[in-house]
Amino acid sequence: MEKTILVTGATDGIGLETTRMLILSGHTVILHGRNPEKLEKVKKGLSALPGGGRAESHLSDLSRLTDIDAFSTAVAERHERLDVLINNAGIYSAPDPVTPDGLDVRFAVNTIAPYLLTRHLLPLLGVSGRVINLSSAAQSPVNPDALAGQVTLSDDFTVYAQSKLALTMWSRHMALLLKDKGPAVIAVNPGSMLGSKMVQEAFGKPGKDLGIGARIVCRAALSDEFATVSGRYFDNDTGQFTSPHPDALNEKKNKEMVRLIETVLARILHPNCHEKSGLMK
Repeated sequence: MEKTILVTGATDGIGLETTRMLILSGHTVILHGRNPEKLEKVKKGLSALPGGGRAESHLSDLSRLTDIDAFSTAVAERHERLDVLINNAGIYSAPDPVTPDGLDVRFAVNTIAPYLLTRHLLPLLGVSGRVINLSSAAQSPVNPDALAGQVTLSDDFTVYAQSKLALTMWSRHMALLLKDKGPAVIAVNPGSMLGSKMVQEAFGKPGKDLGIGARIVCRAALSDEFATVSGRYFDNDTGQFTSPHPDALNEKKNKEMVRLIETVLARILHPNCHEKSGLMK
């Protein structure tokens, strides 16, 4: 059965390989990217693939949280239903790590943007949809001041690992809160040291086959085995559902994490309002 699937960060790495596999399997894929020329080139290449799938593209810079409302609105205007949202876009390092909103770009793109995008797209996903959040084996306790942009952390790996744990924490909290009233929300480590541009730049190594990661992401998006595991964490390094960092199993900490994210969003998106708005309480 053909599905409509949104993949963020679809112009290279695991996102591109995942999108290619989905198109070849006959699905409609909404490609997200932030470089217009690159996005158009990728769309043309994918549209030429056999298999009956269809590609459309949406341009958005996820480091600018104010852009996400327009992004989600554009998707909703073209689609009444979204079967799967794959929050794949991620950043490890950047020459200037501070966004126009005053946030570390890793927390903005890896943690906060996918939360906000998911929140906006919940009506399209309904109760039968899925949200696949690309986590990582690298998970470290989150410095709340760093996530909120109050302090700067100098080590790229530290920030990246914290951003991925924060993503995993809100994934579990959202899943448990929604239960059977919303889509399944699943965090997936696609595999360590895969051959993405991120790994090559961070570690100076070619990395392993990107298909390892793309195959598990497609499986998580489409397979029946992932239909009833909302709130779980799948580690593709071990090939099984397992426990993430202990902080992600602490519901009090997860709730505090979501409250912090909502506070950051309120400050940036509604600077003149004193009350937080949003789904998670």
